Amino acid sequence: MLNRLLLISVLIMTVGCTNPKTTISKMNTHKIVIAHRGASGYLPEHTLEAKAMAHAMKPDYLEQDIVLSKDGFPVVFHDIYLDEITDVKSKFPKRKRIDDRYYVIDFTLEELRQLELIDRINVETGKFLYPYRYPTNRSSFKIHTLEEEIVMIQGMNYSTGKDIGIYPEIKEPAFHRKEGQDISVIVLEILRTYGYETISDNCILQCFDPVELKRIREDLNSELFLVQLMEGDYKESFLKEVRTYANGIGPWYKEILNGKDSEGKWQFSSLVRDAQELDLVVHAYTFRSDDLGEFKSFNELLNVGFNEMNLDGVFTDFPDKAVEFLESKK
Repeated sequence: MLNRLLLISVLIMTVGCTNPKTTISKMNTHKIVIAHRGASGYLPEHTLEAKAMAHAMKPDYLEQDIVLSKDGFPVVFHDIYLDEITDVKSKFPKRKRIDDRYYVIDFTLEELRQLELIDRINVETGKFLYPYRYPTNRSSFKIHTLEEEIVMIQGMNYSTGKDIGIYPEIKEPAFHRKEGQDISVIVLEILRTYGYETISDNCILQCFDPVELKRIREDLNSELFLVQLMEGDYKESFLKEVRTYANGIGPWYKEILNGKDSEGKWQFSSLVRDAQELDLVVHAYTFRSDDLGEFKSFNELLNVGFNEMNLDGVFTDFPDKAVEFLESKK
């Protein structure tokens, strides 16, 4: 399977696939849209179907969360746990750990392919987090590998003439090391195999773990565009440290909001300004039209993010709407 995928990818690149623009060029010319787990507002997250749909919506990047199977295959999956978005409990009821959770790394790729993907649920209540999204149990969606997704994206870029990049995230590297696997080394090797190696290649690599991201830059000698994901409060000293090994940050947009003033105008923390002054791009997560909070419309949320916060890019479950918003402002 892997040799076949590699052959397909090599053929795609050899016969004249559009040369990717440099990442830096993209950052300097326009604000970007990242399809969060694909078109996950419309189809189950991180399925090939959701990625194909997102690609047609013309975002700048498609996101891939990556965890490892028991036999060391990087699979595109958001969590180290299986029970929130698969039918693992019915297929493998005896495979849970002492904490009552089912772990991706306890299953081979062949076993993972037997599972059906569903829309995300709350494991405590069993209810869907977003009840008005794609109705599950009406179609069959499967787990796939990082290589399979890359081959599909490169193929779609070739056949459509588009230039859509990938935006992988290395998930829980410390957990994987405890399980005896070095996920960063494995992922970087696959990215190199498929032509993603330098800052000029159409790939942005992200991770929440600052120790690991720094290791990727300094010890594993990656020249990719790196983004430090963030959550919670920050200190300016942290941004200065990030600048020594990364090219951008990825905060949760809600943690940039500081409420409204007496005139009803949104106030923000200094995070975006402080990061951009250090030449760090800011790509905030996650913009959802079915999770607006205090915003009256998705366009209002996007306007605050792009124009008032001055974000360089957004992760969104609804890439078509974000792309349409930016195009309407040209």
